[in-house]
Amino acid sequence: MGYLLLAGAIAAEVAGTTAMKYSEGFSRPGPSVLTALGYLISFALLAQTLKTLSVGTAYAIWSGVGTAAIATIGVAFMGEGMTLTKAAGIALIIVGVVVLNLGGAH
Repeated sequence: MGYLLLAGAIAAEVAGTTAMKYSEGFSRPGPSVLTALGYLISFALLAQTLKTLSVGTAYAIWSGVGTAAIATIGVAFMGEGMTLTKAAGIALIIVGVVVLNLGGAH
């Protein structure tokens, strides 16, 4: 159940960050409200996740997967360029999260 809550927290954080891009510095009310809701939901779900997962593991997964997802969304949908360095960074984030989980940091 903890990982399901964590997946929801990641999805809410990614949605909030994506909405932040469209809020234009919080000058547009709709995306600004979506940003706040996304982060509120994300933190609430992350807090529930910490009841069953260790804080180090949960936060590493939440931040790492969220960062990789946002970088991918930026490239796929927002016209950001993909460089070898950016691809390597995303890969390192994913590898780091996998290694942390394989290391038994639960």
